[in-house]
Amino acid sequence: MTGPDPIVVVGIGADGWDGLAPRAQRAVQAADVLMGSTRQLALVPESATLRVPWPSPMLPALPGLFDAHRGRKVCVLASGDPMFHGIGVTLGRVLGPERLQIIAHPSSVSLACARLGWPLHETTVVSLVNRDVATLVASLVDGQRLLVLSNDQHTPAAVAQLLRTTGFGDSRVVVLEQLGGPAEHVVDGVAQSWDRAPGDPLNVIALEFRGAAAPRLTRTPGLPDAAYTGDGQMTKHEVRALTLSALAPAPGELLWDVGGGSGTIAVEWMRTDPRCRAVTFEKVASRVDQITGNAHRLGVPALRVRGAAPGAFDGETSVPDAIFVGGGVTQDGMLDACWARLRPGGRIVVNAVTAESEALILQWHSRFGGQLRKFQIYRGEPLGGFTAWRPQLPVAQWSTVKTEG
Repeated sequence: MTGPDPIVVVGIGADGWDGLAPRAQRAVQAADVLMGSTRQLALVPESATLRVPWPSPMLPALPGLFDAHRGRKVCVLASGDPMFHGIGVTLGRVLGPERLQIIAHPSSVSLACARLGWPLHETTVVSLVNRDVATLVASLVDGQRLLVLSNDQHTPAAVAQLLRTTGFGDSRVVVLEQLGGPAEHVVDGVAQSWDRAPGDPLNVIALEFRGAAAPRLTRTPGLPDAAYTGDGQMTKHEVRALTLSALAPAPGELLWDVGGGSGTIAVEWMRTDPRCRAVTFEKVASRVDQITGNAHRLGVPALRVRGAAPGAFDGETSVPDAIFVGGGVTQDGMLDACWARLRPGGRIVVNAVTAESEALILQWHSRFGGQLRKFQIYRGEPLGGFTAWRPQLPVAQWSTVKTEG
């Protein structure tokens, strides 16, 4: 017994129908139902095929939309490569990849690299589609290059403004519009003097960062303390680097940061890879604002901030891959609640700076094993005409992997 016909997803570019390979054209012509955006549907020659533009909002309507046309040959139009930030990814997640047949077209990034002479495999891409422009900040490094997928015609000006305010005003900005189509247009300029009016909404931005005088803030954990603002309640940068090493973030993993303070651990967890996610829990209202501000300023505006732990845990349906406890260690039930919510195989790291919290992590180490470390950091500071070593508060750290259910 054979299953239903696959849903064929055809990538189409700004060059429209003429740019489709014969196989892709045949797939479109054979369809009983053609789905896509209004702009994409207009690129295909008129026919008797039923045309269904995407509803708004699209995502919750997708299952019912395809159920309504079950038994018919359905073809979906996508922009460029359907699996590169495209509808193919969404359909695979909602309907299952086994139901899809993908016919790809060159992506806007492939076309942009071809125009610029940039090696595609070495080019970093950041999507600002439905994302805050501050997402770019984590990638700002002098001498590096980047391609940006724009949200609309206003994105280039917003990017140029961001570069000016972060010390990267000398960066080169190239806007490539309607790539591959008859209306293709390229504008080349510098962020500091960028004054171009909004152009075509279908554009990609190429950036060459120039900001030698800007602070060097890479994705490596341990940013300078001065990179953060707030009341000073933070894990200091030497201990922060050691703590992130113990937490060991991997792409796509989720961190719960308990006792966020200034948000330093959650911010730098997310900066390690664009796919890393984090939720921070903070009981002091004023610190919620400073965490949000630091996250936005340092390029991870998607960081979620919740109220006091462990009570705020009840509002979270996510299961963390790692938990860091930097505040409230001795609060009744705090470590028990964290341990209960951590997935099997997940990591927990607890930093203690008081005798009471240190005694508690010793108890937890005796129950669940793991590693104990104690850090004593000294910083060289002026003393008269000389330099003296000033000790920071010692930090005891317990870390382990949860092996039980």
